[in-house]
Amino acid sequence: MTTQFGKDNLDLAASAEALADSAPTGSLRHAAAKSVAITFATTRDAAQARSTLNGISPDDVRQAALEIFEELSARAD
Repeated sequence: MTTQFGKDNLDLAASAEALADSAPTGSLRHAAAKSVAITFATTRDAAQARSTLNGISPDDVRQAALEIFEELSARAD
């Protein structure tokens, strides 16, 4: 399904996976990008993905994931 941003969630999941692959394993960015990739791959649209990311813990991973979400969403316009 296409998001309001013009790309579908699977495209955004692939982008998040690429970010995770480029981050050092075990780093905050790696954990957050993996979370975003999984979330995009398992939700219908950007709104549902954004809502789902609010449930991530711990707080630092959630905040980093939301930042990645915003970054990818802005690029998808």
